[in-house]
Amino acid sequence: MPREVVVLGTASQAPTRERNHNGYLLRWDALGLLFDPGEGTQRQLLLASERTSTISHVLITHEHGDHTLGLPGVIQAMSLHRRDRPVVLVHPEPAGAYLDRILAVDLYDSDIEVQRVPLPADRTSRLALDDDTTLIARPLSHRVPTLGYRVQEADSRSMDPTRLAAAGLHGPAVGELQRQGVVQVDGRTVRLEDVSDPRPGQAMAFAMDTRRCDGLTALLAGCDLAVVESTFQSGDETLADTYGHLTAGQAGAAAADAGVRRLVLSHYSQRYPDTSSFQVEAALHHDDVVAATDLSRVEVPSRHRPRRRTT
Repeated sequence: MPREVVVLGTASQAPTRERNHNGYLLRWDALGLLFDPGEGTQRQLLLASERTSTISHVLITHEHGDHTLGLPGVIQAMSLHRRDRPVVLVHPEPAGAYLDRILAVDLYDSDIEVQRVPLPADRTSRLALDDDTTLIARPLSHRVPTLGYRVQEADSRSMDPTRLAAAGLHGPAVGELQRQGVVQVDGRTVRLEDVSDPRPGQAMAFAMDTRRCDGLTALLAGCDLAVVESTFQSGDETLADTYGHLTAGQAGAAAADAGVRRLVLSHYSQRYPDTSSFQVEAALHHDDVVAATDLSRVEVPSRHRPRRRTT
């Protein structure tokens, strides 16, 4: 199954007839990361044919309702489906009291274990998601303490069959080389870097409700895919800054400056009925822009593979 983002909703503040509140499910191998479940997320999961059993983590960027009001319903759905493992809830530490109240709605009939992971909202944090994947949280610039998240796969190396054969390596010796970094073959020392190329890990970023800031730049740097809020359009820059948001053009420029490979726009204000214009505006700055629509799916581009120079 490809690594992909399932877009459950794209509306900011208030849903519209065509757009549900926020909600994004990242399918990443065995991980299922649910970002900012707004009101109606439980139903949107159903419409997207996604089960709550696939959700391993819920990640909250900040305490506003359009990013959190669907959380009790998702937890209750897990209970209804008799989930037998914990769900990890990651959130900014200052949002803890607010989330206590949100989760209290669900306490009457739920035996789901929610493992809370509060993170500082004023500095960068790292959390291991599995053996090969790290979650990086960075402070963003909004009206309340807000975190952006980056899912980062560990770097590895890609074995070159031609160089392996030339070095006389095959079978178990290749596995030993990958584990140890060096192996002896017929009295010769073969290093891992002699028969392989660097293989950068994939990276996905999620940035909701923020102005342009240093944290956003660092979060997006070199990502294969980034989901970035674009609440407003050009002409409303002052309004965007006042309320701690981005325009589509600002999101496109930020992604281009940071070297993002594919940009996904979302979190549209209800004042704009046509979302295609968001894509047009951001595309003035970035050449791979997707204006997300409810229930769409966006694949994470395959990782970079370095091209070897020939002599």
